[in-house]
Amino acid sequence: MPAEVITQLDAARGGLYIDATLGMGGHSELILNASPDNRVIGFDRDAEANEIATGQLAGFGGRFTAVHTDFRQVKEVIREKGIGSVAGILADLGVSSYQLDTPERGFSFRFGQGYPLDMRMDRSEGLTAADLVNSLGERELSDIIFKFGEERAARRIAHQIIAARAKGAIKTTAQLADLVVKAVHRKGHWRIHPATRTFQALRIAVNRELDGLDQFVADAVDLLESDGRLVIITFHSLEDRIIKQALRFQSGHCMCPPTQPECRCGATPRVEILTRKAIQPGEEEVAVNPRSRSAKLRACRKLPA
Repeated sequence: MPAEVITQLDAARGGLYIDATLGMGGHSELILNASPDNRVIGFDRDAEANEIATGQLAGFGGRFTAVHTDFRQVKEVIREKGIGSVAGILADLGVSSYQLDTPERGFSFRFGQGYPLDMRMDRSEGLTAADLVNSLGERELSDIIFKFGEERAARRIAHQIIAARAKGAIKTTAQLADLVVKAVHRKGHWRIHPATRTFQALRIAVNRELDGLDQFVADAVDLLESDGRLVIITFHSLEDRIIKQALRFQSGHCMCPPTQPECRCGATPRVEILTRKAIQPGEEEVAVNPRSRSAKLRACRKLPA
């Protein structure tokens, strides 16, 4: 949704923008091209993606800066740089196309045999998906697959994994995908591959993708100048639910239980929500880029102090 991103960011007016999930630099390039007065600071926890994006955007010179860190550190980094406020912030959550399309990163089961079951966005730290699959108990695995993948067959899949790893470690994406198929769907005919939800669940667990999203929204709003824009794109219901609630809280919507006699959550109107209903890609975009089919874009504008 490139046009929608630029419109909701109001990027044509010029200023300093943050691309909180840099990836290959596509959104940053759009922002930089929207106005000659624009500057972008791009964040990504994936050092490889940072390096590629920096090369792609080298032509913009000092108007672009890349930072190798998690987007949830955005407020801390910006303050350390001595920057008071920014015109807009974009976060395109989830795994990038580069990560999905690089077999050795282990995010996808599309590439056949032999690729490691990794799934780390930052390969310099943390446990891999293989570590989780081969060390967690059946109940823990089942809970992860059910909670983060919303997979109804989570118990059967976890049981299949435990039984298989008793004969040898599960090391590749193909091994795991085959185990899920055996547990869920043996016929070999499906619209969406049976392992899709399990891979999503493990990826979220490995990268702690849902942790701190509400705090990120609060930090982003803190960094915005008056009338500055925050745009967030999500790709599954778990992310979208958290972002939607966080934006509602920032708009002053009380989050206290309805039975509570008075508000104690401290909600005050700091932003105006610009997307009462999430913006989704049109049929033409989905036809060109099928991965965009589940994208939801939400945006807000910071109110004057």
